[in-house]
Amino acid sequence: MATTQTISTATNGMAPESVRTVEIYDTTLRDGAQQEGISLSVEDKLAITKMLDDFGVDVIEGGYAGATPKDDEYFERVHGLGLKHAQIAAFGNTRRADADCEDDVSIQALLKSGAPITTLVGKASENQVRVVLETTVEENLAMIADSVSYLKARDRRVFYDAEHFFDGYKENADYAVRCLRSAYDAGAERLVLCDTNGGTLPHEVSEIVGAVKAALPEDAVLGIHTHNDTDTAVASAVEAFRAGAHQIQGCINGYGERTGNANLISVIGNLNLKMGIEAVDADKLPELTSLSNFVSEIVNRRPFPFQPYVGISAFAHKGGLHAAATEKSSSAYQHIDPGIVGNGTRVTISELSGRGNVMQLIRDLGLEEEFTRDDARKMVEHIKQQEALGFAYENALASLELLVLRNLPNYEAPFELVDFMVIVENRRRASFGTGWRADGREHPVLSEVTIKIRVGEDVFLEAAEGNGPVDALSRGLRKAIADKYPEVDSINLTDYKVRVVNETLGTGASVRVSIESAAEGKVWRTVGASTNIINASWMALADSAEWWLNWKLREGNAGG
Repeated sequence: MATTQTISTATNGMAPESVRTVEIYDTTLRDGAQQEGISLSVEDKLAITKMLDDFGVDVIEGGYAGATPKDDEYFERVHGLGLKHAQIAAFGNTRRADADCEDDVSIQALLKSGAPITTLVGKASENQVRVVLETTVEENLAMIADSVSYLKARDRRVFYDAEHFFDGYKENADYAVRCLRSAYDAGAERLVLCDTNGGTLPHEVSEIVGAVKAALPEDAVLGIHTHNDTDTAVASAVEAFRAGAHQIQGCINGYGERTGNANLISVIGNLNLKMGIEAVDADKLPELTSLSNFVSEIVNRRPFPFQPYVGISAFAHKGGLHAAATEKSSSAYQHIDPGIVGNGTRVTISELSGRGNVMQLIRDLGLEEEFTRDDARKMVEHIKQQEALGFAYENALASLELLVLRNLPNYEAPFELVDFMVIVENRRRASFGTGWRADGREHPVLSEVTIKIRVGEDVFLEAAEGNGPVDALSRGLRKAIADKYPEVDSINLTDYKVRVVNETLGTGASVRVSIESAAEGKVWRTVGASTNIINASWMALADSAEWWLNWKLREGNAGG
């Protein structure tokens, strides 16, 4: 069962005070940054640190002391942030075998970091000690004890990360516990059990943590550090807490080496909302989604739409039955009120939708007085027909909103296509793009569009070149309507995807083009489908511009 004791610690140099029964230790800046494709600058790390501190994370591991100039600069600068809640930890190794702490590079780097907490990683597996460290089991115990006591004597709080603990415990439980005891006797405040290879299942974690808790002095404080190689890191972390661990280590969004670390977003959501344990103050929970998205933006990763609690699809309802039930009772298909974590309910529309889905969208647009449920039924039938042709609206809300608006009796489109012609040729000099000849030599490729657009009573004819036919179409459309609607110049195409709908027809198959656009902090998605990829692209591009103009009109500042 979970421990109910509270742990007394010093916070930001102040006198000891009673703290929550769980301590959240974030290692996004160190272990999270070890995931493939993630690289954080010093400014990135400082920005994340401020966000985590404001959110209420207890300990922030800033990096590997002495490993890189970037981490050294971080430790120099982080002291000037004036953190309100969190303490900074520096990560490093125990001393080398048969060496002295005074001369050990890693130990001295930990001291030089100035971090109030030093997290020492040391082996807790007899096999790892003999094979990897190539030293004796007794020397490893001395390395742990010497490093902890040396740093404690210099006024550092010391946490001991017992690397490969669970594997080591399965090999030789007595020795793994002796490693913990060595750190405890030397003054380590936290004994963190690390599932370094990520291969231990939650029920094993629970059993081992419980056994370790019983084998150590009552005031020994345990922590847990899990990796997600078996997709159970969050569950293992929660089970460890229930079995007596006080500190939970993990990363925002589950970033981390290989398949990642325990996802602190889910850990915090589960503890606060499912177990009644205040991992963070309750008034901070509505910031959970924005924290997740903020870190995603910093590490240059698209937010995972299906992430529990905070993903854009976490509370999305596609099936008509689900949407109708959720309309009557928000808890019908939602385990919490999404607003508690700063998220929201979303009804998606597809061939599986019913009138309830469409009516919810109509209400979201503030048009419930304009449409009847019979109108909604007709729209559902139209959507099903469109999706049979290759359209997909569940991730193209802007196109879907336009479908509703176009059913208003007084709706007037801001512009109308008369015709366009696209030329792609590779024989004469072009302003955009490059191609490659059969002999491997580069030569220019031209994409050019001539487009005629009607705006009200006026018809505009324009030509434009682009880096490919889609870019040329986009440039031509903007040129044609910019005099009437100068705000289209702010639109940026941020993503473009093509999907073959019916592959068995080969080159004659229908294709679906999905476009993501952004302007002034807004992001929206549109879709087009046709047997002609250029025509499908035009549909999505035109919807993007039309949706933006309608949004600007609702804001009261559209039109030139």
